[in-house]
Amino acid sequence: MNREKRREIFERLRANNPNPTTELNYRTPFELLIAVILSAQATDVGVNKATGPLFERHNTPESLLALGEEGLKDYIKTIGLYNSKAKNIIKTCEQLLERHEGRVPDNRADLEALPGVGRKTANVVLNTAFGQPTMAVDTHIFRVANRTGLARGKTVLEVEKKLLRYIPEEFLQDAHHWLILHGRYVCTARSPKCGDCIICDLCEYKHKTAECP
Repeated sequence: MNREKRREIFERLRANNPNPTTELNYRTPFELLIAVILSAQATDVGVNKATGPLFERHNTPESLLALGEEGLKDYIKTIGLYNSKAKNIIKTCEQLLERHEGRVPDNRADLEALPGVGRKTANVVLNTAFGQPTMAVDTHIFRVANRTGLARGKTVLEVEKKLLRYIPEEFLQDAHHWLILHGRYVCTARSPKCGDCIICDLCEYKHKTAECP
């Protein structure tokens, strides 16, 4: 895919949704961090149902640490892998208090040192909470990047690096959100909605449906 096509794709995505953001509910960087940890192999809708009651009472490292692992499980037991997630979250709260004065760090190294925080989670927090132009490649973005020809790669890291290199700088801050929303609602894994796609004519997908303009 050439530079002009890539620019046009993001021009259209921006025109369609000028202020994209995460669908996870949060008010502080700490709430976002916890929500993203919980979102692994879970839906944003499911996470929001759990974090709504949780954050009303426990939305600081101190409060969650006082709640304890078993208490936390009562709030998040509807979410997959809740046992390991509860354990990681409590350990993360401990480290935030011991090493960062209770604040969420704004750099990759410190974020990835927290239990339950990998590269993708760190990228989401850096981008959404701190406004850094990172690219958190999940299954949706991986699919969209490969299917459209925007940035093909065999691994998540390869796709991430290509997207950061290929996407024009002015779009980098919001590109993560545009691509994940496009993959979640339009360029779906099964039966992509090509007829509803605003970038269909720019897409290099070999199996576009007849409804594609």
